[in-house]
Amino acid sequence: AAPAAPAPVQAAAPSYRTPEPVPAPAYRTPEPAASQPYRTPEPTVAQAARVPAPAAARPVAAPARTFTGAGRELAVLLEEGRRGLASDVHIIAERPPLFRFAGELMAQGPVLDATTVEKLLLPVVPERLRPVLEREGSCDFSLETPEMGRFRVNVSRQRTGLKGTFRLIAREVPTLESLGLPADIAKATHHHQGLIVITGPSGHGKTSTLAALVDLINRETSHHVLTVEDPVEFVHPRKRALISQREVGSHTKTFASALKGSLREDPDVIVVGELRDTETVRMALSAAETGHLLISTMNTPSAAKTIDRLIDLFPPGDQQQVRLSLSSGLRLIVSQRLMPSADGKGLVAAAEVLPGSVSLGNLIRDNKTFQIPSLQQRGKSLGIIRFEDSLADLVRAGKVKLEVAKGFADNPDELEAVVTGKRSGATVAAPETQQDSARLLSKMGSLMGRKGS
Repeated sequence: AAPAAPAPVQAAAPSYRTPEPVPAPAYRTPEPAASQPYRTPEPTVAQAARVPAPAAARPVAAPARTFTGAGRELAVLLEEGRRGLASDVHIIAERPPLFRFAGELMAQGPVLDATTVEKLLLPVVPERLRPVLEREGSCDFSLETPEMGRFRVNVSRQRTGLKGTFRLIAREVPTLESLGLPADIAKATHHHQGLIVITGPSGHGKTSTLAALVDLINRETSHHVLTVEDPVEFVHPRKRALISQREVGSHTKTFASALKGSLREDPDVIVVGELRDTETVRMALSAAETGHLLISTMNTPSAAKTIDRLIDLFPPGDQQQVRLSLSSGLRLIVSQRLMPSADGKGLVAAAEVLPGSVSLGNLIRDNKTFQIPSLQQRGKSLGIIRFEDSLADLVRAGKVKLEVAKGFADNPDELEAVVTGKRSGATVAAPETQQDSARLLSKMGSLMGRKGS
C-alpha cells in the first residue's frame, strides 16, 4: 500500500508538465511564417518579369501608362504637345494629330487610320470605363505618367472611328499672378461661407482659376477642403490645409450625392467641378447657407447671365427662394475669356469681376438683374471690374491687339473709344437721347390732346 500512494503523484506530474512545451513551439512558429511574406515580394516581382504566366498582374502594370509598344507612339505625340506648349492634343481616325496652339488647331504628322487610333486609345481607357464607352460612346478620365505629367482625357466614337482629346495639365498648380488675373479675387476666399462661381465658355481656363483659388486656401489656411471633380485634374500637394479630392465615377456616383455626403465630412471649403443640373445647384446653395464656402464653375458668358441661369434652373415656385439665397450668399462671380496674346505665342486672360454686395443683393432679391450692367458701370468702388475695362487694360499694356480684343467685346466701338481716349461717341449720344426723349414727349402730348378733344 505504501508504494501505491506515490504512483499517482508521479503520473500527475508529467501530465501537468507536458502542456508547457506544446504552446512554446506553437508560439514561435508564426515568427518565421510572418517574416517570410514580408521578404517574398522581392523575388516575386523579379519572377514576374521572366514568367509570362501571371495575367492578373498585367492590368495593374498598365502597359499604356508605361508607354510600351503602341503606347510609346502616343507618348511621343503627347511629349511633342507639351514641349510645344499646346493646350490640347487631338487624335482622330483618318486625320493627322491636331495640336491647339494659342487657340488655333494645327496638324502635326501624317494621317492616322482607324486601326492605328484604336491601338493608341483603347489601352489608355480604364477597365471600369470600357463598358461606358461601348454603351454611351464617350467617357472622361484622367491619365498621369511620371514622364509627362497629367492629362484630362475624353475618348469618344465618331463617324470615322475613335477620337481622343488630351487636355494638358500643368505640372505645377497655377497662381492668380501666373494666370494674369486680378489679385482682388483672392479676397473672396477669406469668407467663411457663401458661393463663388467661375464662369466662361468651355476651354477658357475656368479649371485653372479654380485650382489657383484652392492652392491659395491650401497655402494660407488650415481648412479642410473637399473637392468633387469629373475627373480630378490638378492634384494638390500637401501644404497647410487638408485636401480631400474625390472623383465622380471612382469615389462617388454623382456631384449631388457627393455634396449630400460632404456635409457630414466636416469640410470648411467645398469645391465642385461644375454646377450642371438643378439638383447639384440646390445642394450647393444649401451647403453655402449652412456655413461652408462653396466654389464651382459654370459655362455662362457673363456674370449677369450666370445669376439668371442659377435662378432659371428652378421651377417658378422655387425661384423666389433661390433669389433670397443668392442675394445673401453670393460672394463672387468671375467671368473670364482666353484670347491670343499680341506676340501670338500664348493666351491672355480677360476677367469680369462681380463681388457680392448689398446693392447686388437688392437687385437679385427684387428680380432686377437686368440692372446689373448699370451697377457695374458705377461700381468700381465696390471692386467691380467690367469686361470691357479688363480688355482695355490688356490692350494698353500691349498684351493683346486691339483688333483681337474688339472681337471679344460686347461693344467694340466703346472699347476702341476707351483705349484711344476718344469719347466723342458718348458726348454725341447724349444730345440724341435728349432729342429722342423730346420727340417722345411731344408725341405723347399730341396723343393726350387728341384724347381730350
